[in-house]
Amino acid sequence: MKILVTGGAGFIGTALIKKLLSEGHDVQSLDNYEVGSISNHQDDCFYMAKDIEDIGEMANDFDLIYHLAALSRIQPSFNNPEETFRVNTIGTQKVCEFARLSGAKVIYAGSSSRWHNPYQSPYAACKHMGEEACKMYKKTYGMDIEIVRFYNVYGPGEIVDGDWAAVIGKWRRQVRDGEPITIVGDGEQRRDFTYIDDIIEGLWKIGMKDVKHKDAWELGTGNNYSINQIYNWFKEKFNIESVNIPEQSGNYKETIRKNDDSLKKLNWKPKDQLKNYILSL
Repeated sequence: MKILVTGGAGFIGTALIKKLLSEGHDVQSLDNYEVGSISNHQDDCFYMAKDIEDIGEMANDFDLIYHLAALSRIQPSFNNPEETFRVNTIGTQKVCEFARLSGAKVIYAGSSSRWHNPYQSPYAACKHMGEEACKMYKKTYGMDIEIVRFYNVYGPGEIVDGDWAAVIGKWRRQVRDGEPITIVGDGEQRRDFTYIDDIIEGLWKIGMKDVKHKDAWELGTGNNYSINQIYNWFKEKFNIESVNIPEQSGNYKETIRKNDDSLKKLNWKPKDQLKNYILSL
């Protein structure tokens, strides 16, 4: 099968490409390297350094497109809402149009922020509009498009430096640099953390199986932990202090997988291994 992974030089894209290559697929990546890194390149994958809006310049003969390319953090989106809209919303429409012309199946990486007020942040709003664009193409043109919502992905290869690092990666960097761990607000906000290997297994099943979802597949463990609980594991491992910083805009109180469809219909079996991962660092 010929497969395109947008955002293929990023954290999730790299892990997915490794999986697809191991099964003998012809895999290409489209990435502008604003978030992704050349250091993530895999042998036998063809990497195209292009913006997501330029997807139409590629040969349009893919069987399957995993659309992972996005500006994927809440806080940076407040500083650049125009670019967030361009990449996360317009970019998604461009991918759908590209696939419409060839008949490729599309897997769109949505977000668990769907279950909160989409107007809390440019990120949440633009990812929601990306979902709506996918649903429009799916229903209007009869396209094969599946939406997948990720829940706080972590694991080997996660980003640890810069604005695009999520909480586990950011804390790993603070440990590395001898800084106190920063806890936003009171630390009682809860998150459903999903290990990268489980995310890849879910993406593979959704891409390869002919199983449809009327809304979106939810890839989360179904368990969540407070930020304070997670800090306690970091302290147990690294004996590092913390400091509380002011509450941030768009920081909702809880995420947790909303339904069990991925477990029941795909036989997806995520493992809750966050504590063991932290203690193994």
